[in-house]
Amino acid sequence: MNLMPPPNEKRRVLIVDDERDIRDLVSRLLEQEGITPLTAHDGKSALQQLRSAVPDALIVDIRLPDLDGMEVMRQAKLLDEDLPVVVLTAHAGVRGAVDAMRANAYEYLAKPYDHRELVGVLRRALAERQLKLKLKRVGGLIDASHELSVTMGPSESIQRLIADIKRVAASNFSVIIIGETGSGKEVVAQAIHRASPRADRPFVPLDCGAIPETLLEAELFGHEKGAFTGAIGQKQGKFELASSGTLLLDEVSNMSLNSQAKVLRALQEKVIYRVGGNEPIKTDTRVLAAGNQDLESATAAGRFREDLYYRLNEFTIRILPLRQRKEDILYLANRFLALTNQELHKKVIGFSESAIQALLNYPWPGNVRQLRSTIRRAVLLCNKAITESHLDILRENAGAAPRRDAPAGARPAVADNLSLKQIVAQSTATVERGVLLETLRETGGNKARAARLLRIDYKTIQSKVQKYGLSQNHETL
Repeated sequence: MNLMPPPNEKRRVLIVDDERDIRDLVSRLLEQEGITPLTAHDGKSALQQLRSAVPDALIVDIRLPDLDGMEVMRQAKLLDEDLPVVVLTAHAGVRGAVDAMRANAYEYLAKPYDHRELVGVLRRALAERQLKLKLKRVGGLIDASHELSVTMGPSESIQRLIADIKRVAASNFSVIIIGETGSGKEVVAQAIHRASPRADRPFVPLDCGAIPETLLEAELFGHEKGAFTGAIGQKQGKFELASSGTLLLDEVSNMSLNSQAKVLRALQEKVIYRVGGNEPIKTDTRVLAAGNQDLESATAAGRFREDLYYRLNEFTIRILPLRQRKEDILYLANRFLALTNQELHKKVIGFSESAIQALLNYPWPGNVRQLRSTIRRAVLLCNKAITESHLDILRENAGAAPRRDAPAGARPAVADNLSLKQIVAQSTATVERGVLLETLRETGGNKARAARLLRIDYKTIQSKVQKYGLSQNHETL
């Protein structure tokens, strides 16, 4: 596998200086070296860019109008400890150089600096960064099996999953990851990214079900200043932020057909347009798509574009639900117990036999995420060994909606002395609450996705959630 970036992939360097002439001059020098320059005129705008996507190197002036350049460097190092930083200053001195080196700057240059020296420093810095990333990635590949086994479990099905991840990670294939809510789809997506040649580039996740349709296009492709009400400045979209890296489209089936068409065009043409913009922006983004329902079925039903499905489905990874890999349940339960003991400074010693049987027999509709929450809560309540009484799964149906298979003519228990209109209203409210609760459970409490599934607007579901007290009972979701 090629561990280095493609030779034609440009490196990106952020230049932070309050003097426009300096920014322009250094930008021209970088462009002549085949490096993409990014610029910022002060510390705050520099940190905003760094938090969106870390560049390959940073050039920063000590004196900035807002933040000290050393503070910008310190915060940049928190985002990426291997980021090489070249400090430029017109106020050179031994003390400043010592302070810069102590803060782990790569180099300290005084203005006016020699252009050839700056270029030489950047070449060395970028080469050393690539070597460090290469060594880290090799180590990461060696540890990948162990890391995923620790995170997801030692079962045979997880070992097959790890083999699939290794197989597809080295390629540039688009991948569909299918799994129930809480099964670890984003964990798998991150593992694919870390084992890929793009590992040193951004991994950008986007939950397509958590964003209203009216805002989804701007989140995907970005927007220009004034493109719509509230667009007070230019903003990069997820496709642009993930260029040269990996974009995870989580719950992709929640996209409208209109948004699906635009994503397909971006994948095929490798070009996007910001909302309100006419300038084409080239992108090289690997897309992973995740969902808790079978996209093939959604395609057959006309809810998902067939052409986009085939474009995304170059490889499919299916994560078995926790109930189908019981050998992982006790392993993960003990792991969450140990981690929570450490967090809470407790010494809970394990599980009673009845608790073990309860854990193994429970179907875990929320999968690993639900198991983790259950164990954390049990450790909080327990002082010795966890018993059945500490497991909230035994009480989860308290206050739940009536079963769907209840007799159609069943008379409400509270119907005495009520009029027919009152009985119907009460029964309708009971059914409505039950449907809302079940849908919110399926979406992990995500009201925007639940609203789309139920074909109601977001304000309506907000009011109904409040009406039935579901927002206060979020633990049952």
